Amino acid sequence: MQKYKCKVCGYEYNPEEGDADGRIAPNTPFGALPDDWECPICAESAASFYPVKEEKTVYEKKRMV
Repeated sequence: MQKYKCKVCGYEYNPEEGDADGRIAPNTPFGALPDDWECPICAESAASFYPVKEEKTVYEKKRMV
């Protein structure tokens, strides 16, 4: 699942983990977060987040060759 990072404080929202403090269940995609959800570190809105580019592991890179 796509991860998102706060451009203000660097907090990374991982959908597989959710946000226990914000009562967001694991496996909740970023686009399904409530409109009033805020970054648990700096309280910025979801609009302050951007998608994180997923890096392939060394194993995944070797398999592609």
